[in-house]
Amino acid sequence: MSVPASQLLQTSGYLVADARGRVVGRVECPMYGTQPDIPDALSVRRGFARKRRLVPVDAVEQIDGSSGVVGLSVERDSLRSFL
Repeated sequence: MSVPASQLLQTSGYLVADARGRVVGRVECPMYGTQPDIPDALSVRRGFARKRRLVPVDAVEQIDGSSGVVGLSVERDSLRSFL
């Protein structure tokens, strides 16, 4: 992971862009699994669609707090959908 876990906790509502600059959606919430205080992934939702994308923290390249954008190192087509 190239960003500190503490930054991931404050990304709810941030816009998510893939490696090509295409919009993936907005961060709904961090998701936990292996450790209770460090997120493993971000749940990203696009518009009012029911499907969400699972963004592993390893795919997060940068977080720009001033513009509210999470930049990814992967393309959106490589992200898994769920629900």
